[in-house]
Amino acid sequence: MPAFILMMSYVGFGALAQEAGLSVTQAAFSTAVIWALPSQVVLAGALAAGTSIGLVALAVALASVRLTPMVAAWVPVVRGPQSTRLSLVLMSQFVAITAWIVTMNRMPDIPREGRGAFFIGFASSLTVCNTLVTILSFIVAGELSDSWRAALLFLTPIYFLTSLTAAAKLPSDRFALLFGLIFGPLIYMTGVQLDLLFSGLLAGTLAFLVDKQIKKRAARG
Repeated sequence: MPAFILMMSYVGFGALAQEAGLSVTQAAFSTAVIWALPSQVVLAGALAAGTSIGLVALAVALASVRLTPMVAAWVPVVRGPQSTRLSLVLMSQFVAITAWIVTMNRMPDIPREGRGAFFIGFASSLTVCNTLVTILSFIVAGELSDSWRAALLFLTPIYFLTSLTAAAKLPSDRFALLFGLIFGPLIYMTGVQLDLLFSGLLAGTLAFLVDKQIKKRAARG
């Protein structure tokens, strides 16, 4: 089911990539190589806004920093008796939210010597399937009316909104989501480049500060 939901979100990305002016080859390449939908959305949005390639690369890199602690937690779990540093580095390319959640839940029940094979089989299948979904949705979006293309575009933000809402367990998570919904449209209307990146930085920072202040007041009684 998580894999199916992810594929539906990539239907929206294919339409978004076409709207942003990417070619079908560029859209498919971004899925196969970046393999992180939030970073791909940043990429498409920044290119559509006419941002320079250097700033686009910086924005995508910053949006992908969130994967670093996931990889740090994943390595001790997936490492087996035959694992080498090179194999772990190559496998880490496929670490993303869906693959990470599913495999981290399943791998404790799998013998350690088979965990690497399980991860690479599942994660690479996700990558290949969603690259094909990106290509098909990109092509189909070009044949649809404006109303249907707009509907496809909304699949991606709907996926993010619902998945983030479901995953928001801590108050700081909920504050970040709320502030993002408020500041995202406001910053977009200013016309500033990398509006999505700045919205995330502002919302996340404010959420951290508000949550920290609430905890201080609670500690004082």
